[in-house]
Order: sequence, then C-alpha cells, then structure tokens
Amino acid sequence: MEARLSDVRRDVAGDLLALLPVGLTLAECRQPISGFLDVVSKVAGRRDVEPRGLAVRTRLHLPRVARPDGTVGRRLALAEAIRSARHLSADIAAIRGLVPSGGIRRLDDLRFVVYDDDKAFAVFTHMHYLRSARPGSVNFALVDRSSGLPVALCSATPLDWQRLGGALEQRYGVLLEEVWDISRVYSFQVAPHNAISRLLAEVRRWFRRERRDASLLVTTVDPNLGFTGTSYRAANWQEWLRVRPRPYLYLYRQYVSPRQLRLEFGSASRHDLHERLGVRLEVSKAALLDSSIYCCRLRGSTDPVPLDQLPRLRR
Repeated sequence: MEARLSDVRRDVAGDLLALLPVGLTLAECRQPISGFLDVVSKVAGRRDVEPRGLAVRTRLHLPRVARPDGTVGRRLALAEAIRSARHLSADIAAIRGLVPSGGIRRLDDLRFVVYDDDKAFAVFTHMHYLRSARPGSVNFALVDRSSGLPVALCSATPLDWQRLGGALEQRYGVLLEEVWDISRVYSFQVAPHNAISRLLAEVRRWFRRERRDASLLVTTVDPNLGFTGTSYRAANWQEWLRVRPRPYLYLYRQYVSPRQLRLEFGSASRHDLHERLGVRLEVSKAALLDSSIYCCRLRGSTDPVPLDQLPRLRR
C-alpha cells in the first residue's frame, strides 16, 4: 500500500508538515521529545491507534526513504507515518478480541502466566513491529486478572545465533545450548509503568524453576527504533555486547528481516535476492546505530561490563 498525503485534508497535512523541521533526520526521530513524535501522536489520534506503537513502526520504515546522510524529507516522513497508521489500524482490527481496553492497569491487577501459543502468535504477528512470531518459542504474559487478556507479553526461544553464542562462550563462559533469547516483547498501551521489567523478572524465576539446563537469557535492543533498554536495566539485566548494524531490508515497501527472507526465499543474500526480486527489494542507505545485547544470568548476579570493554560483533 502506498503512503499518500491525500489520506488527510490539505490543511491538516500542512499543519502536520509544519511540526517537522526542515532537514529532519533519523537521529531526531529517535528522540523522546520531537516534532516527529508530535506528528505521530496526531496521526495516531486520527486512526485511533497507540502513538508509541506507531512511532516504532514509522521509525522502522523511515530508513527506506532516508538519504545516505540520514536526512528525511518532511513529506516522506509524514507519508510513512500515515501508511504505518493504516497498517496498524488493520492489525488491531484483526485481533480485536485480544486487545485489552479501558484505562491503565496496576501491577497488582496482573497475573503472570505461560501464555497460549496461538494467541501469542496472533499478537506478535499483528502487533509487534516485526509483525512475526518466532517458532519454537515459549510464550509468557502478564494478563488482566478479570478479563484474562494480555497486557504485556514476551517469547523466549533457544538461541540460534552462532556468532553471538561463540562470543558469549569465549568472553563469559556460557555455552550456546544454555542460552535462551527473549526474541519478542510487546506491551499494550494499558500496561502500567514497569510492566515489562516485572514480566522479565517473572520469566527469570520461571526459567530458574523449570529449566535447570538454561543459564542465561539474552535479548537485542535496537536504538534505531527508539528503544533504550530501560526495562531490562530495571530488571537487573546488563549490556554485555554490541552488534554492528546492517542495512534494513524492505520487500514491497514493508520491512522484512533476514530470517523472514530465508524462510520465504531460502536466502538472505542481497545479491541473490536482487537477482530474483529486482526493485521490489529495497535496502536502506543511511548509517544506523549499533544494537545492544543485554544479558541476565539465571543464577547469581549479572556483572556489568564497562562501556569501553564491550565486545562489538558483526552480524
């Protein structure tokens, strides 16, 4: 679906464009306070979607239209926000029965559960910014005690990233087969403050009790989407590694992960895929930030690593 400014009245579009600075950059779009977020909030209000989720989805797609120096045309940025809002609205409608409504919950209103696989699949496929669930996962959630609806969810998957596993073993003495990846995390707007850190703490307790063969939890935090790792640090996770960025890939103007490309086409090689897909596959050109690998030992404390000693991996 193409992004169109015609989705909003001309005068409204003009007002929204005025909120965005000339020379808008990806770096500014990552900031917690910016004209970009003001625009996202207004677009979200028109579509009745969550501003936070819309901001993440729009940031994911902005590198497709960004120039190599990281600047983004204001009209293109607004068009991407409008397009992402349209997709998000459709995704919410597709799982309406799983979306909690009403005001913000309290932590005491929530109960930790191992969550139903099919329902978790639906939530992650429609609501997570990657719009996909990881097969072979164990899913967890904080659910509303009254309705049973999920408020915050995550999935844990045996780590299959060989390069990361090798680095963890070499640097920290943890075997690949002992590591589980928190591969998906999502919280609805009604989730209370600290819901994710509470969920992570409960997941750690579950692994300590149920999986004696596991010794470490890991996750990847991508700051290009505005994520800062705050919930992980609040749950006593530590940043142990950083990962060099690779360009984002887009198929039919929608973000697609290398894993999804391998599943669908048998390869994530850009050269091979360009031979088959041509201009349907686009590659971002602007420089992106390193991702952070946060870790949590399941038994004992997780020692911090000085920033100047963090290993830096290639993808």
